[in-house]
Amino acid sequence: MRITYNAPFVLSLTIICTIIRFLGDGITGMFFTVGGSMNIVNPLDYFRLFSHALGHGDWNHLIGNFSFILILGPLLEEKYGTKGLLVMSFITAFVTGVLNIMFFDTGLLGASGLVFMMILLASFTNFKAGTIPLTFIFVVLLYIGNEVYNAFKSDNISQFAHLFGGLAGSVFGFGGGKNKSITN
Repeated sequence: MRITYNAPFVLSLTIICTIIRFLGDGITGMFFTVGGSMNIVNPLDYFRLFSHALGHGDWNHLIGNFSFILILGPLLEEKYGTKGLLVMSFITAFVTGVLNIMFFDTGLLGASGLVFMMILLASFTNFKAGTIPLTFIFVVLLYIGNEVYNAFKSDNISQFAHLFGGLAGSVFGFGGGKNKSITN
């Protein structure tokens, strides 16, 4: 038997995020946190619109996110292709970053928006046109319902990023429910 690099996007994302976490809070705050405002002449602020998904506040934050990403990601990468999952993740991170700047004055970091995108997208793995998977309905009720409930708590968690990630996964699942031969 041999070890294979079976999910290039998911494994590369995991390695990159782990390295960034090893480098510490200083680099995370400087390059991997999108703030509550944006300086339109600062190129680094544009980079942060995407890179916030790579930084994590601590090891528990990283492990919590990648527990889901490493379970769901390879299945999704097999179905949608490496390029397809990369594009969906890129769009989710970018739009989450932009919306955070538009509507919130807090910083945003972490891959939890991607996690929720993957959770909802995974509920479409056996999606057939003209149907709504019951798994999707239960995932919405459980995961998204819990995030709506938690939005009324005072904490340092961006339920908004979770909700938007879930919305993105739903849109990709319904609209882009194609196999990898179409997305690659």
